[in-house]
Amino acid sequence: MSKNKSRRFATVAQAAEEFGVCDRTIRRYIASGRVAGYRFGPRMVRVDLDEIEAAMCRMGAA
Repeated sequence: MSKNKSRRFATVAQAAEEFGVCDRTIRRYIASGRVAGYRFGPRMVRVDLDEIEAAMCRMGAA
């Protein structure tokens, strides 16, 4: 039996505020493919907060 985990969707602005970054940073993550953007209408874009959290935690060695 698989667990059905619900997604935590938020607007780009809400996600940026949640993680303390500029909304352009979130949009760059979407454009580069680091996170997926989900379009729910012609102008309504949402992101999964868990995906952004995972993308923000990845950090390579300098």
